[in-house]
This record gives sequence, structure tokens and C-alpha cells, in this order.
Amino acid sequence: MAEHELVLVVDFGAQYAQLIARRVREAKVYSEIVPHSMPVEEMLARQPKAIILSGGPQSVYAEGAPRVDSALFDSGVAAFGICYGFQAMAQTLGGEVRRTRLREFGRTPVTVSESGTLLAGIPEDLNVWMSHGDAVHAPPAGFAVLAASEGAPVAAFEDLDRRLAGVQWHPEVLHSQAGQAVLEHFLYDIAGCVGDWTTTNVVDEQVELIRQQVGDKQVLCALSGGVDSAVAAALVSRAIGDQLTCVYVDHGLQRAGESDQIEKDFVAVTGTRLEVVDAEDQFLGALAGVTDPEQKRKIVGREFIRTFEATARKLDAERHIEFLVQGTLYPDVVESGGGAGTSNIKSHHNVGGLPDDLQFSLIEPLRTLFKDEVRELGIALGLPETLVYRHPFPGPGLSIRIIGEVTRERLDILRAADLIARTELTAAGLDREIWQFPVVLLADVRSVGVQGDGRTYGHPVVLRPVTSEDAMTADWARLPYDVLERISTRITNEVDEINRVTVDITSKPPGTIEWE
Repeated sequence: MAEHELVLVVDFGAQYAQLIARRVREAKVYSEIVPHSMPVEEMLARQPKAIILSGGPQSVYAEGAPRVDSALFDSGVAAFGICYGFQAMAQTLGGEVRRTRLREFGRTPVTVSESGTLLAGIPEDLNVWMSHGDAVHAPPAGFAVLAASEGAPVAAFEDLDRRLAGVQWHPEVLHSQAGQAVLEHFLYDIAGCVGDWTTTNVVDEQVELIRQQVGDKQVLCALSGGVDSAVAAALVSRAIGDQLTCVYVDHGLQRAGESDQIEKDFVAVTGTRLEVVDAEDQFLGALAGVTDPEQKRKIVGREFIRTFEATARKLDAERHIEFLVQGTLYPDVVESGGGAGTSNIKSHHNVGGLPDDLQFSLIEPLRTLFKDEVRELGIALGLPETLVYRHPFPGPGLSIRIIGEVTRERLDILRAADLIARTELTAAGLDREIWQFPVVLLADVRSVGVQGDGRTYGHPVVLRPVTSEDAMTADWARLPYDVLERISTRITNEVDEINRVTVDITSKPPGTIEWE
């Protein structure tokens, strides 16, 4: 990794810590998340341009609550506190924090009394996202109070001499008006960042790193059809060309056209050597008679590992493979404690479970990136938008979108309905607004209908369009009625076995995105 300006986001258990880091990167400044337990000396040894203290669920005055070492504020490094981090900064420097008479959660009006540098050009009356039961009632010495709300007498402050600032609200959340502007005022006008983190830099740096790591050795990559593995493979291919071999296990559980996209579009753009393994009969045989979704997941994962292992052995015998590419992303690294992002592999997309005698050194060119950055990288590498902006798709494929046994006939029915739904969503220009659009076949349910003056007894399908940023929470998408009508009409007209289309309007929680 080349030397970039670095902002450290200190995580106090915030639900939004990753979002803060993403917003900083959107401002073209590289950021990383570190735990609040990291000693300040270690943080400062990273030579950060700035440190951001995240929110958190505790009260700063509670016994055992995480504290902020005053050495951080004496270091001369610019620091910015958000919510809990704001209160921790105030308390450590001698301000007063106590229980507020009015707890504030969700959208909250804030009045700017003095713009200062942090809130320059920001409207005097703001609607922001709050989440607190404590408040700063008196700022530390040397701080100018910039804003207040009904429940937070001190809702924003700054000390420009020491390059310290903070806000009680969450500027990283989209619901906070002018949130990105507030963050950028801190990064650029208080911390003095210049912004040198771009997708182009990532491509150039990773290409050089991969060449240094690999030398003249052979590399293997498992393509799943998803954006992460495709971008990782394209980046490695850019670096080492035909030293890379990709393996695509076609398990027959993909949506219409997706296997062709991998076999043709990906190879056409990257020139990568691709081994396609047709394993549809193997997977369908293993899934025969199985209706439990968790069992389906286990079977698909097991068969994938068996197939990939056999192919890897064959290729290793031909050209001795020394490296394996994995599309590990930064959230995977963070969620595993910041260590090796592949130590606890969650699904067969990251090829876990290979036997000990098939040992490869890992190449993880995306492990510093968030999903939105991976998509930008894919476009920069020339991958087609249909692949880069593909909606997230479960590893077990359509097998868990069929409620009931998985058969070739049922897969064909679901593919036809799913293709119609995706086609109409694209025609309406809504692809980017929707996070995911599962179509679920209730294969063990029959519904009475009337078509062509005759009685039918067909399957229902469920449309599940959702909006989300990270899939941790999701809301049902309010698709226009005319779009829903076109989808329903086409499915019932064109897919003989389906005679009823329904829409799932459950948020997550309490529901999940996939039905399983």
C-alpha cells in the first residue's frame, strides 16, 4: 500500500463505525477502523492525519465505559468526536456530561448559533439524526459552542487551536442534513487533509503489489458470478495476465444468463484463462428430495468444495499453483477483529474448507475496500455494468429461493419469472435504487386461478424488492404500481405454471431479505 493520508476511526461499539469510514473515503481520504482498546501510542505510530471517535451504546460516566486517553488530545493530531466520541472528548478535557432531561432518537432539529469552521455554510436550522440519552452541558475550556438542540445544550463545538471538534449527532447517516459537508469541513479545513485516495490509485498500487508478491508463479481464482470475485480476478489479471487461471463452477442454480455472462463477457473484457466446470447434474442430484433451506446451503457448499478441489488438483498438477485469489472485503476484515480476513470464511464464495495438502498463499486485493469502492474499481477495470452492479445473490443460488424441493423444472420456472422481474426493473431505471430483488417460488403451494376462461391450479411467486445500504437492515422497496403491474401481468401471461404474483412488504428486522 502506498503512503496515503490516513484517518483512523476509533470504534466504541458504534453501529455506524463502518459507515463513518466509508463517508471519509467518499471525501477521498483513506480511513481504517481500529478498536477503542488500541493504545494511543499505537494509533499515533500509524501517523494519522486525523482521528475520529465514533458513537457507542454506553454512558461515558458509567463504570467500565471506554475512556479516551488524554494523550490523544495532547498529540497535536486533529480529532473529531461523534455522539459518544463527542461526549468522551468533552469529559476527558474537563467538560460536563450528564443525563439529559430529554432523550433524542431519530430526526432531531438543531439550531446553529455560530458557524465557526466546522459548520461554515451550513443552514442555521438543521434536521439531523440523533441517538443519545446523555448530553454535553458545558464544553471544555477553549471550545466554542456552535449548535444546540432541545435535549443537547452543547450539540457541536470546536477548538481550532488544538484542531479538535465534535458533534452530538451522526453526520455519517444519510438522514442528517449536510452531514457530509460537516465531515469534510473537519477533514479539509480543520485536519488539513488534501484528499489523495482514488480508485485509479488503488488499481495502480494493487497491480504493483500483486506483481511483487507473485513474481512468475501461477495463480488460481474461483469465480462465483458475484462482483467481488470478478473484480478481484480482473485486478489480478491486469497485473499478471495469463499466470492467472479462473475456475467457474456452474452448479445450475444461477439466474438466467448469468453463467453466459461469466463465460463470455468476463473473458472478453479481461482475456483471463477460464475453466468452466459443468456440475449441474451433480448439484441437482445432491439436492434431490431436500426441502430444508439450511440443509440446501450445506449441500451446495459441500459440493462446491469437492468440485473446486478436484479442479484445483488437476490445474496444480499441470502448472503448480502457488497463490489463491479471494475477494475478501474490508467489512470482512473488520468483522473478524481486524486480523486475517480469511480466518473465518463464511461461505463458499471465499473458498474455505480446502484440504491441508492444497495449501496456497492468499492474494486479497480488495481487503481494504468497501462494496461501493469495489464497484467503482470494477468500472475502472472495464467490467460491464451488468456485472459490476449486479444485485447481491446468495451462494446457494436459486436453491434457497425455491420453497420446497429443488428440481430442474422448478428452477426453469423460477428463472423465467425472475428474468421478467429483473428486465422490467431495468426498463424502469430502478436497478441502482434497489439493493436486492429476490423472486421466491412457493413450489409446494398451489393456488386456484382463472386464465382463458378456465380454472388453473398453479404456483404463487413472491416479489421481494428491498432497499438497504449494507443488508444488516432493509426496508421493502415502494416500487411504482405500474411497474408491479407489468411484472405481474407478464409473469402470469408468459410463465404457464404461475398464476399468482404477490409482494412481500416486510422490513428487516423482523423479516430477512431471503425467504429460505
